[in-house]
Amino acid sequence: MQETNFYYFSETGSFKRLNTIDEALERLNEKGFIWMDYYKPQKEELLILTDKLGIHPLSIEDCFDEKQVSKIEYFNTNTFIIINSFSYISRELFIDEVDLFLGKNFLITVSGYNSEARRPLNDLSGIIAKGQTKVHTGPDHLMHTIIDYVVDEKYKAFDEMEDELMEAEESLITDVENFKPVLLVQIRRKLMALRKSLFHEREILIKISRGDEPFINKKLVVQYRDIYDHLNKFFELTETYREIETSLMELYSSLLNNRMTKMSNDTNSSVRRLTMITTIFMP
Repeated sequence: MQETNFYYFSETGSFKRLNTIDEALERLNEKGFIWMDYYKPQKEELLILTDKLGIHPLSIEDCFDEKQVSKIEYFNTNTFIIINSFSYISRELFIDEVDLFLGKNFLITVSGYNSEARRPLNDLSGIIAKGQTKVHTGPDHLMHTIIDYVVDEKYKAFDEMEDELMEAEESLITDVENFKPVLLVQIRRKLMALRKSLFHEREILIKISRGDEPFINKKLVVQYRDIYDHLNKFFELTETYREIETSLMELYSSLLNNRMTKMSNDTNSSVRRLTMITTIFMP
């Protein structure tokens, strides 16, 4: 279901929801900043922003291209960032794109493209309304809150992945005959997808941490470095899980070879007995 929300953050810290895009754009002339949050928007809705806020048309095209990787691009009036949200539902990994446009006095978030019922930015307005962060300080603070929220949500996917690996290990050890190695192949593919996403997201945070981002206050860089630490931890987890998956595949091959060797030995023993019996009774 398509949904668009507009918010205005005053310099004093008040937080107000607006009704229309025109009302939001009028607030740009006041002190403070606006946040435009789009969920499953139509391309025409975003193209309006090219004239109003100087958003580059190619960036808008990227919002509707599911083959895009995480990246950061700099423009005169804004910075365009793509990050990914991870969901692990019924043993299936979903990677949903979240697009952010950061300007001097505005932040635009776009999500929901090709994500069915998943909402990468679920309940963010509730978190902000409770005053848990200092988002009214500027759009760079708000973007930090959003990226931090998306990154923290990745924990759930890694927890599910770890549980799946542990179950695969237990199943392999207890019943190697009925174990399906295709499960390990599927886990490997998921880990590769996670690794690819995290690799590019780390590059984004490295650039921000270096102070390359013109619309982020230098004092806020330290908090973005904390997000980088989380992403780096997840990246290391993917490496660890890949090693576990490889070890399980090797263990499966070893147990299978041992079982086949045992069956071969049993067959040889039976053949030897039959040969002995035949030798005795042939005369």
